[in-house]
This record gives sequence, C-alpha cells and structure tokens, in this order.
Amino acid sequence: MRTVFLVNPASANGSTGRRWPAIARRAAEAGLSGDSFLSGERGDLTDLARRAAEEGAELLVVVGGDGSVSEVVNGIAGREGVALALIPRGTGWDFARSLGIPRNVDRAIGAALTGKTRTIDLGRATYRLWAGGEGQTWFANVASAGMSGAIAQRANDTTKALGGKASYVWATFAVFARWSNTEVRVSVDGETRRGRMHDVIVSNGPYIGGGMKICPDADLEDGAFDVLLIGDLTKRDLLLTLPKTFRGKHLPHPRAELLRGTTVTVDAPEPLPVELDGEQPGTTPARFEIVPHALRVRVP
Repeated sequence: MRTVFLVNPASANGSTGRRWPAIARRAAEAGLSGDSFLSGERGDLTDLARRAAEEGAELLVVVGGDGSVSEVVNGIAGREGVALALIPRGTGWDFARSLGIPRNVDRAIGAALTGKTRTIDLGRATYRLWAGGEGQTWFANVASAGMSGAIAQRANDTTKALGGKASYVWATFAVFARWSNTEVRVSVDGETRRGRMHDVIVSNGPYIGGGMKICPDADLEDGAFDVLLIGDLTKRDLLLTLPKTFRGKHLPHPRAELLRGTTVTVDAPEPLPVELDGEQPGTTPARFEIVPHALRVRVP
C-alpha cells in the first residue's frame, strides 16, 4: 500500500515540526514508511492530499490535529481508493477521540498499520464567507453556529500551552462573559425552532472543544447528525453544566434540546460565526448536510 505522510509542523504549538524526524523514524521502524509532505501555511494540506491521491497514494497519514484533518478531508472527501490514518498531534484531537484513535504515537502508528478500515459519514457546510459570497467546506467531526465559533477562535489565538481542555475552558468563560445572544432560527429536516440561543451544535462525532462529549450518542456511521440547541444560558447554568460535558452527563438540560436529522439550516438577524472542526471560515446563514459513507479511516 503506497503511503504518504501529511504533516502540519505547526500543530501542537509547533512541537510537531521539532519531533517529526523522531516520529518518522519510529514509524519506519514499525514498518510504516512513505513520502512526507510538510505544510507551510494554512490550506496547504488540502492541495497536498488531493495531489497525493491523484498520484496513487492509498493511505494518507495525517500528523497533526483537527485542523489538519479538516484540510486533508477537503482534499479527498468522496474519493475512492484512498484511506486516512492519523497520528494525533494537535491540542484538541477531538476527531481522533471520536474514533478511538490513541494519542500515543506508537499505538497510533500501529492502528495505521494494522487497524481496521471504517467508512464514515462527513458533513458538508455551505455558509457566508467573511469576505462575502458563498463558501462550501467539508467537515469530519463537528460543526456549529454561534458562541462556539468565537470560543474556537479565542482558543486558536492562544498558545494552548496548557493543553486543549484548559485552553477551551478558559476561552469559553472569556467569550461567554461578552457574548450577546440573538434570536436564532434553526431547521432540522424541516422541523423548525426559533428562540434566543447561545449555540447550535451539529455533531457527526461526539467530541468538541478539547474533550467535551457534547453529543454523547453521535455516531460517525449512522447517516445523521445529532443537533444540540443550546438556549439562553445563565452564568450559573454554565458553571454547573460545563464540567459535566467532559463526561457526557450534561443532558437532558432544561435550556437545551437535542434533535436528529440529515439537513440543518441556521440563520439569525445578525450573522453568527460558523465553526467547522475548530476552524472559522465564515458566518450564517449556513446549511449543513450529511454525506453518508464519504471517508475511509483506519482505526484500532
């Protein structure tokens, strides 16, 4: 099987670039070897993944975090004959967590070598670009519209030196203190909800924000999203509920509603930030669609 490594040297606060020679050596010693391509700037991995697949690569090993996975997915989504494996090196690594891929480098290498291949669903988002006009992006794990987009941006703007969990918790309280709710209109397979909301979480996988099990029953292979509507929270709600999200014990909640569906639209009088696998490409109005069986992934 022809293997290509797609490496984001800036992931994990830049430590991936420093550690990559050692990781590559350990992979080769285990029997996993191939060409390596390192990204130079945001977006590079999409083009590198597409080119590698077009040139016959059968296994793309992503060395990075959720943002790196997102870029690669946007290069190979729906393409037959190529599978993705992951050596998690980001601070959030929620996609790897959703798939049960270990953080330990040697165990992740083992999964890439001898693991089984799952064919999972992907999401496809259509939204308004920050610069205007319409954008469309694939996402692998979780999308959202609302406060979580601002939280992800705040966390991405920090060094994340304390790790993904602490960075996202700090960013959550920092953004919540200044966030102003607005009326939001959400449609899930034609079923509509209106009201003041902090967030609309569109989950393909269960984890978000450095380990929050935000939609505990979300399944990457069931052909549908779990959609969590988070209503008008108080500071007390946040303080009491946030710790429970890391255990997936926060639902049911009187200010939240969980729906399921294949197509979700979100709109509001004022544009809300859209978040896709930790990245913030634009704003509402947004549409999220499930695309079944769109990605092959190596898992333990």
